[in-house]
Amino acid sequence: MSGEPHENVDVFLAYALKVEQEAALRYNQLADSMSAAANRDAEKIFRKMSKFSQMHYTAARARSGYHDLPSLAPQDFQWPGFESPETAAIWATDPLIAKDQALEIALDAERAAHDFYSQVFERTVDPEVKAMAREFAAEEGEHVQWMIRWIEEDKANQPHDWVDALQFHL
Repeated sequence: MSGEPHENVDVFLAYALKVEQEAALRYNQLADSMSAAANRDAEKIFRKMSKFSQMHYTAARARSGYHDLPSLAPQDFQWPGFESPETAAIWATDPLIAKDQALEIALDAERAAHDFYSQVFERTVDPEVKAMAREFAAEEGEHVQWMIRWIEEDKANQPHDWVDALQFHL
């Protein structure tokens, strides 16, 4: 069975679970690479972003409790690009990558996730999918703002003490 995420709640949740699962995995890979490069600041934000993806996954899984989610094989997912939208570029896991490059790649991933959920919101006629897509897009939009702030502070050599206080809202 395949489908597009705007079609119904079951398919939307199957996509949301995959998006968050793959984002958590890739952010952990980024964090591991930054750890190997002794880049603790970037490692910290990537661990935090992975945690948020894991929490999004848990929230989507909880919402799917009474739904009959389709079993989608990897080739059944119809992503806007090659991979799930929130999956940061794989080359960003290179331990020699510059911190600013890694942060820009993470920003791109968060923007792609925001755009994905926003497009689902725009395309769906299902009110439940529309409500969920709006929430997920808002959450991803907040992540975009965090990444922008992180990058701007980095350029200004300012500390990132606020990262520890980040909260999950879904």
